[in-house]
Amino acid sequence: MDLLTGIFTAFGLSASAGLNAYIPLLLVGLLARYTNLINLNQPWDTLAHPGIILLLCALVIIEMLADKVPAVNHINDLIQTLIRPAAGAIAFAASANVITDVSPVLSLAAGLLVAGTVHVAKAGAVRPVVTATTGGAGNIPVSIAEDVVSTVLSFLAIALPVLVGTLMIVLAAFIIYWLYRRANRRTT
Repeated sequence: MDLLTGIFTAFGLSASAGLNAYIPLLLVGLLARYTNLINLNQPWDTLAHPGIILLLCALVIIEMLADKVPAVNHINDLIQTLIRPAAGAIAFAASANVITDVSPVLSLAAGLLVAGTVHVAKAGAVRPVVTATTGGAGNIPVSIAEDVVSTVLSFLAIALPVLVGTLMIVLAAFIIYWLYRRANRRTT
């Protein structure tokens, strides 16, 4: 069961990093430093260092503010195209290595793919539609919702990984079903 919960935690944290790169890393660092919910192995225990926690706090604030300013939010998403997948890779590797002996290369690759996929869906599909349909007025509420989802998902991935795993499986099944129906509509 520890293997499964470790993997669910890793996937949840890396998906969260696709929405906001620094929230899951900050949460992992804070919880590793001040609670027993997560214990990080080396070299990932660096996330719990006070200096790194302060740096992550500053980066969370910068990203949150940049994502709320019209036009700057699109530049931020462009910059974050490199940062969010890297943060997802770090979050995945740090949390997967806590419980499992998953290869660091495999962990980094999985985290990179998960966070990258979430980021591309957010920045390449959702945000342009929100901007186009609301004239940019919907970007701030959507950005706030993304930050809330990233924070809640990060915490749940650590505290209740089975719940996050179940939600991820249901979401994957829904997406597969939706793609299947969409493909069938095209053929008819």
